[in-house]
Amino acid sequence: MAPTDTRLRTQAEITARVKALEAMLIEKGVLTTAAVDRLAEIYENEVGPQLGAKVVARAWSDPDFKARLLADATGACAEMGIGGLQGEDMVVVENTDTVHNVIVCTLCSCYPWPVLGLPPNWYKAPPFRARIVREPRKVLAEDFRFPIPDSVEIRVWDSSSELRYWVLPRRPEGTDGLSALALEALVTRDSMIGVAPVAAPAS
Repeated sequence: MAPTDTRLRTQAEITARVKALEAMLIEKGVLTTAAVDRLAEIYENEVGPQLGAKVVARAWSDPDFKARLLADATGACAEMGIGGLQGEDMVVVENTDTVHNVIVCTLCSCYPWPVLGLPPNWYKAPPFRARIVREPRKVLAEDFRFPIPDSVEIRVWDSSSELRYWVLPRRPEGTDGLSALALEALVTRDSMIGVAPVAAPAS
């Protein structure tokens, strides 16, 4: 089963249901195609993982900003004009050589939308929410093909409606000479959830 699937339905089935629901709401006049397109545009261009990637790239390159980000993520993001709904109170936790962090919301799907966009389906699925807390090393290795060495401590952070966590991933080796844009391109949503590494650029 892929990480995007659930025990109840596959990603393809979920996508088909969403499209059918969208068509029905438009047909009944509840939504317009323009409204749907605008919502998609917001999460593709105005909020989402591309903004989180900008924050990560700056933190990798600017030690003072990184210190502010770890001390007050909401305030540091606001310096870059990033914030808003579902991002009022954010905490960033840093991955290091000895500690790996992963986030979850065990109650529902609380998530820092301004920097990560909408939560993926697997993040909301009960199997992930239950298992990542009990057996994070196994879930990362088996479901996400991201094995964490036994020598590295794994910390699982439970987001809530009051406090939303996200991860400052480790900067990959061999990226010292990269520009901010090149660094941003390496950072993915999953790396900021903690279920994937940041891959070094292809040589």
